[in-house]
Amino acid sequence: MEHTKFRKIALIGIGLIGSSLARVIRHNSLADHIVVATRSAETLGEAQALGLGDSYTTSNAEAVADADLVIVSVPVGSSAAVAEDIAAHLKPGAIVTDVGSTKASVIEQMRPHMPVGVHFIPGHPIAGTERSGPSAGFAELFEGRWCILTPLEGTDPDALERLTRFWQACGSTVEAMDPAHHDMVLAIVSHLPHIIAYNIVGTADDLEAVTKSEVIKYSASGFRDFTRLAASDPTMWRDVCLHNRDAILEMLSRFSEDLASLQRAIRWGDGDKLFDLFSRTRAVRRSIVEAGQDVDAVDFGRQATRLPGE
Repeated sequence: MEHTKFRKIALIGIGLIGSSLARVIRHNSLADHIVVATRSAETLGEAQALGLGDSYTTSNAEAVADADLVIVSVPVGSSAAVAEDIAAHLKPGAIVTDVGSTKASVIEQMRPHMPVGVHFIPGHPIAGTERSGPSAGFAELFEGRWCILTPLEGTDPDALERLTRFWQACGSTVEAMDPAHHDMVLAIVSHLPHIIAYNIVGTADDLEAVTKSEVIKYSASGFRDFTRLAASDPTMWRDVCLHNRDAILEMLSRFSEDLASLQRAIRWGDGDKLFDLFSRTRAVRRSIVEAGQDVDAVDFGRQATRLPGE
């Protein structure tokens, strides 16, 4: 545990991920001192009222002073600005990581500002809900989930091992991955589903006559799960689209081609092709459940996994 525990952890950003980290760090005694930093005085006050840290500040530079581990939990488009803020105030030997769902862009933004002697190891915990803000977090968010680290060439092995153990202590299974490969994988398993959800919910909203009288009424069908994805933080997902553009456009192109094929099968009544597709995708669902990434329960386990207060 001593090798896992840090003397001081600085959390830059205290939304869903940051506040969940604060809770699990406290619960599992992973730090002697937690400092919370966010630009908004109102958000900082909320975090303080919740008791998420030991000290609080609106200054990123002040937060990282003498910190052993710095975790940047901001929309990926703000990564460069945060890196500039903290660069001159990082102590030698500190580990700096992030939680952004795009990695090549974050590396491009942050690496130039990282001083010699500081260990910059980008990361991405694949965990979340549609909620945001300090009150949205919970200590169990990372349990049984993947955390992908994308260490750069020449990364110090001891620093990588220490960060790996930290995420494992938060409940995650850790895997190292090339940044470009990470961005392509996440484009299909996370980014594209959210984009499709935003689009289909937007389409329904455009159909005002339907939206006002029937969409909410019948939303316990498949539409409801689209709205869950489409309720995710707009700033975060705007930045994801802008900063993983190439991979997302590639996945959108492939999806469009497959959608055209599906459209053709429906138009021509090709029942065999439809049955084959639906059977194949059903098998994918089963493999996700078997891998422990969801539960095989009535209503997809949504009632079983409902958060307190829902």
